[in-house]
Amino acid sequence: MTNIEDDRLRPTAEEFSDDIYSEDGSIRSDVLAMVGAAIADRDVLFLRQNVARLHESELGDLLEAIQPDQRMALVRLLGDDFDLTALTEVDEAIRLEIVDQMPNAQIAAAIGDLDSDDAVYILEDLDKEDREEILAQLPFTERVRLSRALDYPESSAGRRMQTEFVAVPPFWTIGQTIDYMRDEEDLPESFTQIFVIDPTFKLLGIIDLDRILRTKRQVKIETIMRETNYPIPADMDQEEAAQLFEQYDLLSAAVVDDNGRLVGVLTIDDIVDVMQEEAEEDIMRLGGVGDEELSDSVADTSRSRVPWLLVNLVTAFMAASVIGLFDATIQQIVALAVLMPIVAGMGGNAASQTMTVTVRALATRDLDIHNSWRIIRREAGVGLLNGVLFGVLIGIVAGAWFQDPNIGGIIATAMLINMMAAALAGIMVPLLLDKYGADPAVASAVFVTTITDITGFFAFLGLATWWFAIG
Repeated sequence: MTNIEDDRLRPTAEEFSDDIYSEDGSIRSDVLAMVGAAIADRDVLFLRQNVARLHESELGDLLEAIQPDQRMALVRLLGDDFDLTALTEVDEAIRLEIVDQMPNAQIAAAIGDLDSDDAVYILEDLDKEDREEILAQLPFTERVRLSRALDYPESSAGRRMQTEFVAVPPFWTIGQTIDYMRDEEDLPESFTQIFVIDPTFKLLGIIDLDRILRTKRQVKIETIMRETNYPIPADMDQEEAAQLFEQYDLLSAAVVDDNGRLVGVLTIDDIVDVMQEEAEEDIMRLGGVGDEELSDSVADTSRSRVPWLLVNLVTAFMAASVIGLFDATIQQIVALAVLMPIVAGMGGNAASQTMTVTVRALATRDLDIHNSWRIIRREAGVGLLNGVLFGVLIGIVAGAWFQDPNIGGIIATAMLINMMAAALAGIMVPLLLDKYGADPAVASAVFVTTITDITGFFAFLGLATWWFAIG
């Protein structure tokens, strides 16, 4: 039971559902307070009137924003009114935390109301025993659809597809097709295309809805259907499927099995999610942090970062060993120790710029064997130009700083050499890793940094040793 003062503090249903975000895009603090109070008071009516009516993405943001102990309390209080689709909008750790504590019977009941792609997204992370128990409680047809989708490889088009679609034979008329769409209840809630299939479900073609609406009822489907040149194999990687959507401006695409039979459909909303996930994955891997999420624990976060930090530690010792070769020179000329980090740091930053562009171009297939040499020449030119520019700049500054033009000339030359090496390493390392089957997003950063550090130190200290030896 809530008191009158608490009720005054809570927004109305309209205010709550239409404006739950602050100007910076986060959930409003007063909304979090109201939800927290309602959970503490077990105010089911308030939660059902306000929280249950939120869009799935808003509910997902709310689940991520509230305290961990409040999440399951909220799910339990909402009961059957909890929209399980919201779990597709949260971090994996939060999703598993919630579904692990939900009864399988409740999950099965909610799964039946979801689109197949959302259902698969939730089921794929469950333990095999729980997944089979949930599937066993579903109607036969739905169970077969979901089981077939779960059999496809992870991150494939088959895992992302919806198994609900509209398909008709080629001999139907437009009138029959329209009547079918009006009368049949077991159709997707929204769709933009109708697929044409033969009796074995082999894909023959597609028709856009606007074409159907503009055609007379007596016209047969086969006379206005068009062949689809972009059917997506169910085992195709989801990133490749997303690239097809981008290249051909698709809103939806048929998914076919090895025999060309229609098994599902990919829609643009799923592909947008794929693009976001792949972009996030590339960014995370460039930083060497794997599949880390904000909701991960301290132990999990540390575990994901340690491997590449260890590799980086080994490569740092390699760079340090180069410095050790010139310890006598450094002892004689203190300025070298002061200026060394500048050469290595500038090279590392320049290489990171080239590497980021290269890795992204490889991921989007914009960089391939046909244009790689042109891009390599361009980056070498950029390295040469920037090397001259910053070499002259740092040479003037260093010469004036230590009142020794020799120091300025040495660091200017070393800067030029390292900027050239950085440009070439930034593009060649990802290209070579990609050629030999390694993921350039994961491994490039460590190797590129090692190359620029070693080159920078060796060029600077080697030039200094040689110059002062002959001088």
